[in-house]
Amino acid sequence: MSDELVRVELVQQADYRFDTRFGGDVPAVLTDEPPPLGSGQGPSPVQLLCAAVGNCLSDSLLFALRKYKQAPEPLRCSVEAQVGRNAEGRVRVLAMQARLQLGVPAAQLQHLDRVLSQFEAFCTVTQSVGQGIAISTEVRDAEGALLKPAAPLSHGSS
Repeated sequence: MSDELVRVELVQQADYRFDTRFGGDVPAVLTDEPPPLGSGQGPSPVQLLCAAVGNCLSDSLLFALRKYKQAPEPLRCSVEAQVGRNAEGRVRVLAMQARLQLGVPAAQLQHLDRVLSQFEAFCTVTQSVGQGIAISTEVRDAEGALLKPAAPLSHGSS
C-alpha cells in the first residue's frame, strides 16, 4: 500500500462526548468517556482502540484465508484491554488480548497452519499498537479447538 493520510474529525458535543466524523459516506459515531468523567453515551477511546485492533486482526485473518480460497465465515473476535497505572502512576492500556474464532471447524480449511503463522504480520493496526502495548492473539475454530495459543507481540518501552 502506498502512503496515505487518514483523517478523523472530532467535534465536542458536551463534556467528554464527541461527534466523531470519518468523512465521506461513513456515518459519524458518538464517543464518550464512561462515568464519572463522561456519561457513557458512546464507545470510549479504549473501546475504540480494542475495536480497531480486533477489526484489523479479523480482516487480516479473513484476507489470508481467502487468498487460499477458503471460507472461514462467520468470524468472531473479542478484545480485552487491561487498563491500569504505569510506573509514573498514570492510567494506561497495559496489555491487550484478542481472541478470534473461525466460523467453521479447522478440518474444513486448507493451508491453515501457514495462515495462522503469518496473518498477524500483515495487520497494520495491531503491529503499530503492538510497538507500545503487549498484544496477545489466540485463534480457535468453530468447535472451540485451540489453533493458535496466545503469545504476546514484542513491544517497545512506553
